Amino acid sequence: MSLSTAMVGAALFRQTARHQAERNEAIVARNQLDWLAQMSADPALAKLWAPGDMDVAEYVQLLKANQLICILSLRDRLGFVTDKQLPFFASMVMNSDVCRRYWARFGDLRAQEAEGDERASRFTDAMNQAAQTQSHEHLTPA
Repeated sequence: MSLSTAMVGAALFRQTARHQAERNEAIVARNQLDWLAQMSADPALAKLWAPGDMDVAEYVQLLKANQLICILSLRDRLGFVTDKQLPFFASMVMNSDVCRRYWARFGDLRAQEAEGDERASRFTDAMNQAAQTQSHEHLTPA
């Protein structure tokens, strides 16, 4: 076997492995988004999972915010968001009061989940920065 054939084989193997990882991420994200949709559409189910100190209606709103953030995260993980675009998209998401409330309550949990995953940490850092900037802008009188 020639060196070029081996190199092509190795490149195809890496490409197949990358595509399988992307498919797996999409499947896991779909499962998470389906779960969030079920929870936010069924207050009785949401009540079972809501933090004890949180009103179910507020929790449902935060679940909807989490859906939006999860969609952006998946787009980022699959390479549909560039490093230059991420701060813009994060800022757009955090322009929403409910997304800022979600991040204030669960952003630390998201950061813990991202530990050891460079891409997830980069995403979380961008969301943290956007949340801080947007919160400051919404608190500053015009």
